[in-house]
Amino acid sequence: MADTSARMLQLLSLLQARRDWPGELLAERLEVSVRTVRRDVERLRELGYRVHAIKGPDGGYRLESGSELPPLLFDDEQAIAVAIALQTATASGADIGEAAERALATVRQVMPSRLRHRVDALDAAAAPAGEAVDPQLLLAVSTAIRAREVLRFDYGGAADGPPRRTEPHHLVARAGRWYLIGWDLDRDDWRVYRVDRMLPRSARGGRFTMRSLPGGDPHAFLTGRFRGAVDGQAWPCRGSVVLALPIEAVLPFATDGVVEAVDARRTRVSAGSWSWAALAASFLRFDADVAAPEPAPLAAAFATLAARAASASG
Repeated sequence: MADTSARMLQLLSLLQARRDWPGELLAERLEVSVRTVRRDVERLRELGYRVHAIKGPDGGYRLESGSELPPLLFDDEQAIAVAIALQTATASGADIGEAAERALATVRQVMPSRLRHRVDALDAAAAPAGEAVDPQLLLAVSTAIRAREVLRFDYGGAADGPPRRTEPHHLVARAGRWYLIGWDLDRDDWRVYRVDRMLPRSARGGRFTMRSLPGGDPHAFLTGRFRGAVDGQAWPCRGSVVLALPIEAVLPFATDGVVEAVDARRTRVSAGSWSWAALAASFLRFDADVAAPEPAPLAAAFATLAARAASASG
């Protein structure tokens, strides 16, 4: 490669892509000699990049983090991904809106015109987040998880009682809010906390041994808790009905339900909810006659809803 600057940029991109690079492999990728790679590495070091030599039979190089932030290099796809992430940063639930706007302006300024036009054409309207969370609070919770230290915090604005004592396990972002999944030491059970309602105490707790989260997947665990599931993420109440509608009229609105055509004009729908009454109400939203509810608690829930509707109608 005749252009030294272009070759150095490609070398930097390769060093950022993986941890260790054998010198001969870098030379092969850049189509130069090992000696030229060595000279280019020295030039990167002069620019502030901490490129360490790796000893061993093959030798090689590793790009380390430093005390200062040297210029970063992104390929086209990475640059666009960073710009999109910054545009929608407010939807993350972290209070970083102003910092994200400044970072986006910086990234946009150094973009080539072909990418800047593509980014400017993107009109990303992020869904509004819930209560914004201080980034320092997120860092404090993350640090406790990584260090396996018990968190002591007041919750929900109640600072006059004893603090919660929780073994923090997972920090999850969902629908513009941040949640902590942890083992509550006083209740001896798993709990989910909204991070924006947490006020950590200054004293650090003791160390703990990491427990196994039921199911192993924090996102599935959070989904299950939102649904009221006791085990896994299955709905606690599941049942089915036959709707007086053809299957093509039901499918677009069945969400996570299972549909099966009974005949050309009727469809059986199986679904779940957190209560039998809520499940019965979800079937009524199809605005069609309902028949054959199963199991028995679902049929009883329809009777309960009927009585409530009759009472409401006067």
